[in-house]
Amino acid sequence: MVGYDPKADDRDISNVEVAVAGSVSGLVTRVLISPLDVIKIRFQLQIERLSRSDPNAKYHGILQAGRQILQEEGPTAFWKGHIPAQLLSIGYGAVQFLSFEVLTELVHRASVRDARDFSVHFLCGGLSACVATLAVHPVDVLRTRFAAQGEPRVYKTLRDAVVTMYKTEGPLVFYKGLNPTLIAIFPYAGFQFSIYSSLKRAYEWALPAEGKKNGNFKNLLCGSGAGVISKTLTYPLDLFKKRLQVGGFEQARASFGQVRSYKGLLDCAGQVLREEGAQGCFKGLSPSLLKAALSTGLVFFC
Repeated sequence: MVGYDPKADDRDISNVEVAVAGSVSGLVTRVLISPLDVIKIRFQLQIERLSRSDPNAKYHGILQAGRQILQEEGPTAFWKGHIPAQLLSIGYGAVQFLSFEVLTELVHRASVRDARDFSVHFLCGGLSACVATLAVHPVDVLRTRFAAQGEPRVYKTLRDAVVTMYKTEGPLVFYKGLNPTLIAIFPYAGFQFSIYSSLKRAYEWALPAEGKKNGNFKNLLCGSGAGVISKTLTYPLDLFKKRLQVGGFEQARASFGQVRSYKGLLDCAGQVLREEGAQGCFKGLSPSLLKAALSTGLVFFC
């Protein structure tokens, strides 16, 4: 069970163990889904349509993008920014799962509501994700910059990226895209935890004989479903976040096609809707859903 469960009398898990479990699950998952993440970010940042009919489009499909990245940048390109991505996964997983555990236990001890309710898991999941986001957002910006750059690389190492970004863009560069991230992450994580719990209960109701066994398969299946639903509901804000995070990084994006500058979240949303239409807000949704299904399923599984 993820989160505090007053009926799990036989469970003896400390907060440190919860944090370690969250970190390890994030680490393992990140290694496996990194290629999809790189493709998703490339799609999100492309101004041109993701279509074969657009001659200026560098990428137009998952397989085509994978082949092109492999040919132009080599296999290591799929793990660009992997070190900051791992730091992000480990830190985010630890803070999020520990915060969620503490918050659900506080709700139970306050005797306000059942700690296993959908609404409790939604609220505690959202708050825990916001806490984790504030803690690791600078690493998320670094990960996006590394995944977005082509060849030759603008940033050679993690230290080079931190120093260069700080000198050229100031300390606030590490919190670019924070507003849409916080707006998106609360409902995303809230839905993730609450839908996961609801799907587990539905699974146990539909298959009572199987509900008590095959725990790992159940966690993987319900976690994947929760990830897909949550990601679809909040996806446009994730795209706006990525566009804002590469602001000031236009020179590294020149070889990929058109680039744009945005003044903030509302300006970014307005430009995307005007120039790319409503479908522009969902660029990269396909690899993102594959990633969400795998990552969320594997996180709850691990």
